Amino acid sequence: MEKEVLRKLELLNQLRLTETQKNNVLAFFEAREKEMEMLEQIDTSNVERMVHVMPIMTVVREDRACQLFDREELQKAAPETDEGYWCVPRVVE
Repeated sequence: MEKEVLRKLELLNQLRLTETQKNNVLAFFEAREKEMEMLEQIDTSNVERMVHVMPIMTVVREDRACQLFDREELQKAAPETDEGYWCVPRVVE
């Protein structure tokens, strides 16, 4: 990262960094760039592509449509119903 890019980021994020903080940020990103250069030099032509490191197995139930509750059974707990709907007190006037 260059100083000009850092200055623009400061303006965008409404930050005021001290010179020490700026130097620390620049040093951090310079180190990351060197790490990326090292990683790019590794030969991965014989490595199979993957999405996840570990194989993913679904451990949840099968997704299928079903009626878990009966409407009439649920409405037994309602203080008042009208034509299959719950009646509730008015909140907004």
